[in-house]
Parts: sequence; C-alpha cells; structure tokens
Amino acid sequence: MGKTIAILVARLIFAAVFLMATSFKFFDIQATANFIAAAGFPIPLFLAWIAAFFELGLALAFLTGAFFSQAALLAGIYVIFLAFSFHGPNRWTGNQAEFGFFIDHFTFLAGLLFAAVHGPGETLAWRPGFTKRMA
Repeated sequence: MGKTIAILVARLIFAAVFLMATSFKFFDIQATANFIAAAGFPIPLFLAWIAAFFELGLALAFLTGAFFSQAALLAGIYVIFLAFSFHGPNRWTGNQAEFGFFIDHFTFLAGLLFAAVHGPGETLAWRPGFTKRMA
C-alpha cells in the first residue's frame, strides 16, 4: 500500500509541476515568449506555445499513466535543455541563485529517470490495449 501511495504522489507532483508551468504560459504567453527571446531563441512566441502544449501533454501522461515511461524520458530531456538554456553557466556570474536553479533541474531529472524505468505503477494507470482486453 505504501509503494502505491508513493508512486501516485510522485505522479501527482510531476503533473502539478508541469500543469503549473503550463498555466503560467497560457495565462501570459507573451511573458514566456519574452523570456525565450531573452535567452536568444528565434520565433519565441511559437516556441512558447509549443512549450505550453508539450508541458500539458506531459502532465496528462503523468496523471493518466498513458505513455508514462516515454513521457518521463522526454520530460527529462526537456528539463536538462531548460537547465542549460535558461540557467546555464553563462548566467551564474553575479547571480548564485541561477546555479541553484541549474542544479535543481538535475534533481528533477533523477526523479524522472527513476520514474521512466519503474513506470506508473499498477493503480490508476492507463495501459495501451486495456480496452481491447475488456471486449
């Protein structure tokens, strides 16, 4: 029972983080675009929308368990991309907090890799082919 609860809480935390990030983007997509532009990326508004929908998809995968391991791996790649792009070594000078933000992304990566390997658990997890077996 404890393992099931821990897995479900972890899934909820992953989903909450990505839902929070998604909501910030949807509520002020231009602010996200400005942040992306400040990091030097082209077409920032387009990238902001892509990020918002990608994060929404990740949240749904964590909530439902559908494509869970694949989503966890993609989220891990995304999180490390964000670490280097928005909190990387070029931002540490004069702002020690940026180094902390950078390191935090690796902690998040560790959890995502663990989740990818171990899957969504047996409870409240959609499995491909499940509806076919019920017919």
